[in-house]
This record gives sequence, C-alpha cells and structure tokens, in this order.
Amino acid sequence: MSTAPEAPTGGADAPLSKPSQMFKNCWSCRLLSGGGLVLSGAYVFSAARRVMRQGAPTSAGTVAQITFAACLAAWGIVIIADPVGKAQKETKPAEKQHQ
Repeated sequence: MSTAPEAPTGGADAPLSKPSQMFKNCWSCRLLSGGGLVLSGAYVFSAARRVMRQGAPTSAGTVAQITFAACLAAWGIVIIADPVGKAQKETKPAEKQHQ
C-alpha cells in the first residue's frame, strides 16, 4: 500500500480568484476605501480639536480620540499605498546560479 502525498489543490500556479486578491489589484477600490478612511480620520480629529478650541481641558478621552484619528488616517494611507508584496526578494534563474 503506497501512501504517496496528494497533489495540492491550490498552489503557486492556482488562479487568484479570492475577493481579497481582487481588492488588492483594483486601484479604484483601494483609492475609494483608503480615501474614506483618511477622511474619517480627519473628521474624528476635527471633532477632538473642536472640543479643545472651546476651552475644555484636555482629557484622556480627547487624547484617545486624536490617537484613533491618526490610526484611521494611517490605515487609509496603507490601503492606498498597498505595500504588501512589493518588498519581495528577487530570485535568479537556476542556470545563472550555477555559473
């Protein structure tokens, strides 16, 4: 009785059909969702600044709100920039390695 491993159903040659892969390849989708996150971060930041401009003392809630706004904006920039997979190491073909 042979226990040969079965061929994997998904691998490097499998087509990219996942919705997440479609999102990564769609520039307008990334721009729309990333821009929405940046704008929502700006809105949350302006709400926190409005409270501070009225003369209220800075509380831990206001600091948390400003931190959350910065995180939203940074998340939006990361989605727009799409750094995943851009820092891949280049491999040389096998025949050039042996020479």
